[in-house]
Amino acid sequence: MTGAQALSRAVARLKAAAIPDPSRDARRLLAHTLGIAPGRLTLVLPDNMPPGAAERLGALVARRCAREPVSHLTGSRAFYGREFIVTPEVLDPRPETETLIEQALTAPFTRLLDLGTGSGCILCTLLAECPGASGTGTDLSAAALEIALRNAQRLGLAKRVRFEQGAWLEAVSPDDRFDLIVSNPPYIAAAEMPGLAPELAHEPRIALTDEGDGLSAYRIIAAQAVRHLAPRGRLMVEIGPTQGDRVRAFFAQAGLEMIETHTDLDGRNRVVSGVKSPHTLC
Repeated sequence: MTGAQALSRAVARLKAAAIPDPSRDARRLLAHTLGIAPGRLTLVLPDNMPPGAAERLGALVARRCAREPVSHLTGSRAFYGREFIVTPEVLDPRPETETLIEQALTAPFTRLLDLGTGSGCILCTLLAECPGASGTGTDLSAAALEIALRNAQRLGLAKRVRFEQGAWLEAVSPDDRFDLIVSNPPYIAAAEMPGLAPELAHEPRIALTDEGDGLSAYRIIAAQAVRHLAPRGRLMVEIGPTQGDRVRAFFAQAGLEMIETHTDLDGRNRVVSGVKSPHTLC
């Protein structure tokens, strides 16, 4: 069987299972099976498949037909031009989260805090983009922190980052101050979970929903982050598209200024940011 034939069969199986964009997923799975970069796949499609490769590809396609995310099958996901290790213990990095990265990079920072760091994709990306900065990532999950540390090590960031286990700011020293605090907290309301894509069943539920109205993390972060921000320090959070007004209100109640909502590439509200006044005492 040639690579082209294997690809055709994979696309047909994924299409029959109603997988969105079956051609894209089939190509990613075939490239992973062959151990090559996806961009090189076209060059090897006329060649015969190596021994056992067709069987390995078939097993991956079957798992994808069961709606397991491609990142879990390949073990990695591209985010902001870099590859990150991804497992079922962490949230799969989404393209829309790159909006948070873009907004964070609009002003300089040297001390960074990422709350609920998960895979570490936000923290590591920002540190990689800002060689003079150092950062801290917190997460309630020890398993997630292990993945984040592995990603930091792969990117050569281990000396500029530390990870602490705890809920939101509980793991942060009372004396720590940061120029920038970022977070992509669980913002899906519990009532919305049954209507989401089946792939989300393979991701950690704690990273998706607060089992309430989807706003509890923002209440905590807004109330507690101000005391850990340096004067003129920034707080930025990713939000669900309908949550902008509520989250801006939480920021205002906490005393933040210059509160803004930023949209993603699809024009949906995606990030809320605020700045600590230099006159704030705490």
